[in-house]
Amino acid sequence: MDVPQRPFRLNYGFGSHRGLRRQLNEDSLVVTGNLFAVADGMGGHEAGEVASRICVETLAAGVKEVRNDLTADELQQLMVTADQAIRRVGGSRAGTTLAGVAIVRELQGLYWMVFNVGDSRTYRLSEGEFEQVSVDHSEVQEMVDEGYLTDEEARHHPRRHVITRALGTGEASTSDFWMLSVHDGDRLMVCSDGLTSEVPDEEIRRELAENHSPQDAVDALIRRALDGGGRDNITVIVVDVEDTEAESDRESTSPRPGEADEQQTTRPRFDGGSGGRMVNGERVFGMDEGEGE
Repeated sequence: MDVPQRPFRLNYGFGSHRGLRRQLNEDSLVVTGNLFAVADGMGGHEAGEVASRICVETLAAGVKEVRNDLTADELQQLMVTADQAIRRVGGSRAGTTLAGVAIVRELQGLYWMVFNVGDSRTYRLSEGEFEQVSVDHSEVQEMVDEGYLTDEEARHHPRRHVITRALGTGEASTSDFWMLSVHDGDRLMVCSDGLTSEVPDEEIRRELAENHSPQDAVDALIRRALDGGGRDNITVIVVDVEDTEAESDRESTSPRPGEADEQQTTRPRFDGGSGGRMVNGERVFGMDEGEGE
């Protein structure tokens, strides 16, 4: 892994919608200066909302306690803590998926650490290449891996929502992790399956490539999912990387943030902030609890 030495800025946007069929939004999200994650709760009315909320609040509180740069080991321990907290409250009857990215320090460098449990996803658009980084923990993904289904068939399979791993329920869940170098121009997206069930990957790639700002990309993707039927809760986070030293030498690909811009942050600022989350509403803005529209 090549170690990025140049300073960079993270610009980001995020939003959530309960969809057109659900009465309750069981998705939650957390956005801090170096952690971006989506949790999709399950377990019946209100139980899923509780599980996803506990998950993101545990992550946010844990990141806030880290005084220096977050490490991979610390992030993995936070996920174990979240799993235990959900089990204590929900009695193993409620669970949640979790997907996200964090900036972590390893080997004297900063990297993306992608993490995943369940079928919420993380994608990356980097140097013109678009890929799904995370791998679903689901029955249909296992059938795809074994050659019984194509990716397109999996999108419409009747058991596409049956997951094989979750936090807070079942056997102790094992999370998947990937370490990626940080590159200028990276655009990462974290989402619940309410987006990917309605919008094909090629349309997701197109929206991420065409929309100038992260928040514009988030809004466009949520609209796409609603136009596709909006049968589930939809939550999306988009994060951009900008090399601040090269910024003066090239045309900016994202708007410059003002001091009060709540959707952007600048490296190095690892104070953690507060966890932003989305429950019962349709959009969320800002990083402090109680804020939003």
